[in-house]
Amino acid sequence: MTASSQAGVMRRDVFKLSRLPAGAKADALAQVSGELYARRQNLAEKLDTALVTGLPVSDEANQILTLIKQNQVVILAGETGSGKTTQLPKICLQAGLGSSGVIGHTQPRRIAARTVAQRIAQETGAELGREVGYSVRFSDQTRDETLIKVMTDGLLLAEIRQDRFLEQYDVIIVDEAHERSLNIDFLLGYLQRLLKKRRDLKVIVTSATIDVQRFSEYFDGAPVVEVGGRTFPVEVEYRGHVEESEHQLMSVLEEIDAKPLGTARDVLVFFSGEREIFDAARQLRKRFVDRFEILPLYARLSAADQRRVFTSSSARRRIVLATNVAETSLTVPN
Repeated sequence: MTASSQAGVMRRDVFKLSRLPAGAKADALAQVSGELYARRQNLAEKLDTALVTGLPVSDEANQILTLIKQNQVVILAGETGSGKTTQLPKICLQAGLGSSGVIGHTQPRRIAARTVAQRIAQETGAELGREVGYSVRFSDQTRDETLIKVMTDGLLLAEIRQDRFLEQYDVIIVDEAHERSLNIDFLLGYLQRLLKKRRDLKVIVTSATIDVQRFSEYFDGAPVVEVGGRTFPVEVEYRGHVEESEHQLMSVLEEIDAKPLGTARDVLVFFSGEREIFDAARQLRKRFVDRFEILPLYARLSAADQRRVFTSSSARRRIVLATNVAETSLTVPN
């Protein structure tokens, strides 16, 4: 099969087909690859790619869509609440990506990968684990029909061992690049070199508005789109210094509990680690067992227990006891 006749097959099979001599083996691979491509294209057409209105990234969607089509690399700078994490994969689908290859979407944390995939599946009307899936350590919820794959950046790095050219991907979205972890830095370095060999691969780097120009310069002057964030009003109240923070937490929760259910929402409390969360949960359950639902949230918590945090409840107020995993890429109801 010649390079000019490779349309309508999976991107991962293009190189194999170009090296195979004409014959039964090449024809069989082309047929299987073409059938999978057709199924994926059909699934992509059925997904709801309409963007959520009111999000800052949705207001700039036309510009982002044009830049993705015209450039190999796009840098998206967006503050918290811009909607970039959930809406970008849908814009990629609108750009015609995702049929011949996967839309890869990286997250710094496993819990974010799972919840982001769940949210995208919900918004697009997809089946989680089919059209939209996620892949984290010890759990791979994807299949051949998966169009959007949300994964940790570490897992994408591990895939490079078996797929040096990332041939299964149409586009790689590197989310939360401003965190500048070792995984993200290594991944950006690898992609920058890979782009010269894979001219068909697109890369989108998203970041908070810190140093986005440096990302642009690193990728040979890639265009930058800046979108605003969306925040909600926060009422700040100060408490005097108390020797034991545990007593202060109890006191504040008593005040919240005294308010009508409609005027005070759920409570998010940050802790430095799992041990502190475990101790606080034990004390709070003794005192507020009938009034609050106590929900821990940290990276090593089981997936089932993590999902409880993202299921809203109107019966009782909830107290979410979290490490810093709740700081980025997560939307917790109420």
